[in-house]
Amino acid sequence: MIDTLQAVRSLTLKEMQEARHRIAGSIVRTPLVRLDLGPGYPDIHLKLENLQATNSYKLRGAVNAVAMLSDSQRQLGVWTISAGNAGQGIAYAARQAGIPCTVVAIETAPSSKLERMRALGAELIPVPYEEAWRALGERHYPGISGTFIHPFDDQNFIAGHSTMGFEILEDVPDVTAVFAAIGGGGLVTGVASALKALKPEIKIWGVEPETAAPAARSFAEGSAQVFNGWKASFVDGAGGQSLFPRMWERMKPVVDGSIVVSLEQTKGAMRLMAEKTRVIAEGAGALALAAALSGNAGAGPIVAVVSGGNVDLAKFFDLIAAPAT
Repeated sequence: MIDTLQAVRSLTLKEMQEARHRIAGSIVRTPLVRLDLGPGYPDIHLKLENLQATNSYKLRGAVNAVAMLSDSQRQLGVWTISAGNAGQGIAYAARQAGIPCTVVAIETAPSSKLERMRALGAELIPVPYEEAWRALGERHYPGISGTFIHPFDDQNFIAGHSTMGFEILEDVPDVTAVFAAIGGGGLVTGVASALKALKPEIKIWGVEPETAAPAARSFAEGSAQVFNGWKASFVDGAGGQSLFPRMWERMKPVVDGSIVVSLEQTKGAMRLMAEKTRVIAEGAGALALAAALSGNAGAGPIVAVVSGGNVDLAKFFDLIAAPAT
């Protein structure tokens, strides 16, 4: 199947605009909220994608990808591989379309994500992380039939994410930098594609946790890299074991680099959002704010994409209970 994949290409402004129109009735045009921290801090705005119906930006890509399937592809049903957010998005879109959905789910995903996928009608096949990551590269899992929707290396999926870029520019037209988490790379590639098409001078930065930062290593080396020191953490929605070569090809023309933040910085960003804006963000959803607070992007205006809020509440309270050290 790998040999029959379409060649990687840049998104066109036309297909991104068409995606925006296509998904408008299914997604929320999420607000941008200014995080007022006072003098000495950058001018930061939070793009609250945690307010989507599935509490994650992945709904944008999922709705667009499912809508672009042919009738014959729909008849086969759909399946994907996910730690939770992509699975929820595709299950939601599949339910809207009246087609079955199967998710090869990473078994260590938060229970709230697993339960939500089931509630949306998905059949789950729990597997270890390493097995899921391998299947992402092979685009195959034994015993599953149907139309596979890749959760990040998919042109239509990425086009759905790009629609966020239009909203950011409409709400903060003088934005100078945007931060977005990197897991597989679909989010930052989509947002960057739209922003660079309309305002090339904007800096677009990916963000990864210190325990899983293959994109930062790839930008440093100039080619797609494996992160040999990968460790699982509460940032389950970002930070892969490697950056897929195809995603590196998609990312490098439009993304300026990837910033690495510590787990303590990420916890601090989760706590800050809860205290200042009453926003609940999962670990991956707080990475962008953690990077924005570093000051590396200047005074702003800066937009930090809060990519998701799917976190078990008991875990969330535990993570933000004590100030970061």
